[in-house]
Amino acid sequence: FAVVSVTLVFFVQERGALGFERHYHVTDPFIRRLGLEAELQGHSGCVNCLEWNEKGDLLASGSDDQHTIVWDPLHHKKLLSMHTGHTANIFSVKFLPHSGDRILITGAADSKVHVHDLTVKETIHMFGDHTNRVKRIATAPMWPNTFWSAAEDGLIRQYDLRENSKRSEVLIDLTEYCGQLVEAKCLTVNPQDNNYLAVGASGPFVRLYDIRMIHNHRKSMKQSPSAGVHTFCDRQKPLPDGAAQYYVAGHLPVKLPDYNNRLRVLVATYVTFSPDGTELLVNMGGEQVYLFDLTYKQRPYTFLLPKKCHTSGEVQNGKTSTNGVSNGIHLHSNGFRLSEGRAHVSPQVELPPYLERIKQQANEAFACQLWTQAIQLYSKAVQKAPNNAMLYGNRAAAYMKRKWDGDHYDALRDCLKAISLNPCHLKAHFRLARCLFELKYVAEALECLDDFKGKFPEQAHSSACDALNRDINAALFSKSDNAEDKKGGGPIRLRATGRKDSISEDEMVLRERSYDYKFRYCGHCNTTTDIKEANFFGSNAQYIVSGSDDGSFFIWEKETTNLVRVLQGDESIVNCLQPHPSYCFLATSGIDPVVRLWNPRPESETLNGRVVVDMEGASQANQRRMNADPLEVMLLNMGYRITGLTSGGAGGSDDEDSSEGQVQCRPS
Repeated sequence: FAVVSVTLVFFVQERGALGFERHYHVTDPFIRRLGLEAELQGHSGCVNCLEWNEKGDLLASGSDDQHTIVWDPLHHKKLLSMHTGHTANIFSVKFLPHSGDRILITGAADSKVHVHDLTVKETIHMFGDHTNRVKRIATAPMWPNTFWSAAEDGLIRQYDLRENSKRSEVLIDLTEYCGQLVEAKCLTVNPQDNNYLAVGASGPFVRLYDIRMIHNHRKSMKQSPSAGVHTFCDRQKPLPDGAAQYYVAGHLPVKLPDYNNRLRVLVATYVTFSPDGTELLVNMGGEQVYLFDLTYKQRPYTFLLPKKCHTSGEVQNGKTSTNGVSNGIHLHSNGFRLSEGRAHVSPQVELPPYLERIKQQANEAFACQLWTQAIQLYSKAVQKAPNNAMLYGNRAAAYMKRKWDGDHYDALRDCLKAISLNPCHLKAHFRLARCLFELKYVAEALECLDDFKGKFPEQAHSSACDALNRDINAALFSKSDNAEDKKGGGPIRLRATGRKDSISEDEMVLRERSYDYKFRYCGHCNTTTDIKEANFFGSNAQYIVSGSDDGSFFIWEKETTNLVRVLQGDESIVNCLQPHPSYCFLATSGIDPVVRLWNPRPESETLNGRVVVDMEGASQANQRRMNADPLEVMLLNMGYRITGLTSGGAGGSDDEDSSEGQVQCRPS
């Protein structure tokens, strides 16, 4: 009995220590002291991939030099280096779970997947089933002999090392949904439920698949006695209903034609789940980093073709055609009803003194045109007071002033949230109309503005209303000559931009059912490489980290989305960031032929020379870089200074009338 008691006490203490370690191993003071600990040298080319083993005492790297190296990162030692047998750049490296860190898998630009036995430094399996570059390998703890690959031939393949066959099977064929030009770029398995696989590919949509449903569907099709009769139909619907769920930042599909015209490519370069499996993080090439909530899902605030609305209608957070529609607005999540007739301001709950001080600081930053600082302060207050309409309305104004990519959509979301909390929020109503206009939903903007005038007649002839009305009428007049753009092809946000047959009907349905993001992280730039990662940092996923084309990596608070640290991680581009599984320890790599290790530096250490002090300036420069002409970016990388790239406003081509009048110009 005494032995059992001692064992139990030890077990409880060990669990308590583990819980303490997980909660406190990445904290704000540690993040603010994060600095370079060491550089691991051994590769002769760009280091394109990094992978920790489960214990965190080994780190594997893969490079353009076609070698993989296994490091002892805690002692900064190279333990093993071997040529992988690949004939081109290595893009992915993974330890096979439950192999005692003996089996390593690599994928490369030669379209091959190789399996290596590290104990004998030999390649024991070579798979050549893909027909284009292999970009990512994924493994799962509960599938010890199984792994998956994503390649630019549009295929997701599954491998089982228990079988004698040297071939793999196609789990998902994206070309059946999106045409022959689609490329799979990344994939990952949910760490808590290994039946779910997330895939990033060409375009703004990220896909989540139920592997078990796919296998069961194919097994039942093989066993069905009438399978031969339905062969043609089966080819048209390769996945069962419910086996796939799509996620997309709500503003991106409608922006896609504009991006394509500017040769700005949208592609998911990295996807990963949070440690508890409830969130999905996506680094969207050509855009920002997005976090999707897999538990509390919300539909995009999508504006389809305009429909006739009543003078006073219902704004629904549901986009089914059976629900009410006002201003052509189809909304999702928590619905709310607009107040009828003349609006009267409802009482606003006062903020606690410390939050009131934060709000005043944000207002002062706004007055000084420090838009990002104002947004961060409002966000900090919103986290503590999530039901305060004024904070959302003020943050929307700051987003609309800053005008970075996606800011008007975030402003739209904030306006709708403010109105849901306070249906008589005058400024939020007007800003909603302005956001619709800036997002190119011109007819909807007009109806929303008319609705605003009906509810707030004293504002109907304000300078802001007149200016927006002129902008809308001018846009409608210019669109009248291009009416064909709105004929056919389904809703604006879902239209294919390539060949007519490139998007299948099944794909259209899945896109229509897609879910919107929860958080957006801005500041980095992801346009030059298609392997750039973004990761959760901390076992509780307290922080978000991402590489960038400017050679830095960025760290944000997850819940506030505020940028808290920028560090120079490469002379050119930071592509890879892999946090240690249990320490405040980060491995990064990029164009330089080295692996860099980062941890909290002692307080006594001299000033960290790799800290980017002007985080706001770095973020603004990256916004300009993302919106620059590709030729200008190429010249910039070659060392030329382009005037249009280094001066002027940051981000996007959206123009906003400067005469906003009393409705919009100042926060509350």
